[in-house]
Amino acid sequence: MEAVKISPKFQVVIPKKVRESMQLRPGQQMQVIEYGNRVELIPIKSVESMRGFMKGINTEFTREDDRL
Repeated sequence: MEAVKISPKFQVVIPKKVRESMQLRPGQQMQVIEYGNRVELIPIKSVESMRGFMKGINTEFTREDDRL
């Protein structure tokens, strides 16, 4: 875990190690969520980049009666 400082303009720099591991790019949009006493930044991904992300998921399970 790394600490960052909020600038006078309320900006923060995402550490390089985190940017690289999450493949974040300049100009990429992030969703900001207030959750309890913390702030979460969630990268917004394009629909095209989500294609195939559930490939290989197991669909063999019993559904509840009201979900058929």
